[in-house]
Amino acid sequence: MNGLKSVAVIVALALTAVARSDEGTVTISSPADKSKLSGTSTKIVFDVAPGPSKGDHVHVYVDGDEVAVLRQLKGSYPVDKLAIGKHWLCVRVVDKGNTPVGLEKCVEVTAGNIPPMGY
Repeated sequence: MNGLKSVAVIVALALTAVARSDEGTVTISSPADKSKLSGTSTKIVFDVAPGPSKGDHVHVYVDGDEVAVLRQLKGSYPVDKLAIGKHWLCVRVVDKGNTPVGLEKCVEVTAGNIPPMGY
């Protein structure tokens, strides 16, 4: 009987994983969340699995401001001239009419070498 319960749990978990993957995902492989950049530039490397969302391409945002429209679901984009300090870098999936489809991923980075305060 315990073996049957184990099989039921495994099947339920497998079905849950499939349902989640059908929702679509956005992955930012670089830079990592909470990264400390040595300078004031970086490259966002992303990959989108749109699922049934009708995602067509992505918009890239820095601190809430749109900086690029990329007609692709996988690739990279250079981000230059970040002010020293913390920033949010985001990739938002949109449809052909540029309407967000609900898939987005953001990472926080700190630009520049900010020395620790030594009081």
